Amino acid sequence: MLVVGFGSGPLQANCYLLAEAAGGPCLVVDPGQDVAAPLAAALAEHRLVPAALVATHGHPDHVASAASLAAGPLHLHPADASLYDGESVQLEEGTQRFAGLDVDVRHAPGHTPGSVVLSITSAEGGRIALTGDTLFAGSVGRGDVTASLRGLLAGFPDDTVVLPGHGPATTIGRERAGNPFLAGTGA
Repeated sequence: MLVVGFGSGPLQANCYLLAEAAGGPCLVVDPGQDVAAPLAAALAEHRLVPAALVATHGHPDHVASAASLAAGPLHLHPADASLYDGESVQLEEGTQRFAGLDVDVRHAPGHTPGSVVLSITSAEGGRIALTGDTLFAGSVGRGDVTASLRGLLAGFPDDTVVLPGHGPATTIGRERAGNPFLAGTGA
C-alpha cells in the first residue's frame, strides 16, 4: 500500500493519499486549506488519480479544499454536515470501499460530533489508523474524550501506525505507553 502525507495551510493539517500502489486511483483524506499545490505535486510524483475524498471531521483545516477537487463529493459523517457547505455524502460506520481499499470507519465523537477514525489493513498485514484530531502523538484533540478513546484504542494492536490530523506519525503502542492524556485509562 502506498501512503503519502503532507501538512498544509496555516495550521499544517495533514492531508493523506492512500492507494494500493503508485500509478492508480487513490483516496484523499482531509483535503484541507491550501492543499492544491502539494496535492498536485504528490499526485504527479506517484502517478495517482483521486477517486474519493474523505474527511475525519468537518473543520475547515481538514475540508477547505474538498469542493475544488474533481474527485466527487466529500464523504463526511452526517453529524458534521453542518460544518461543511460543499457537496457531501454521508460517511457511515463500518467497512467502506474507496479506491480499491477497504476502510473501516469508526465514529469517534468528541473533537467534533462527527469525528471518525479510519482504519486500513494493508495487503502486507500492516495496519494504519487515520485519527484526524482525535489522537495525536503525545496528545488528544480534547482532554474530555479519554473514555471514548479507551474504547477506540482497544480494537487496535500496538503496532498500528497512527496518522494524525496534525504533527508526526506515532503508533498505538507508543500512545498507550506515553500519552499523558491516556495514562491510567487502560487504553
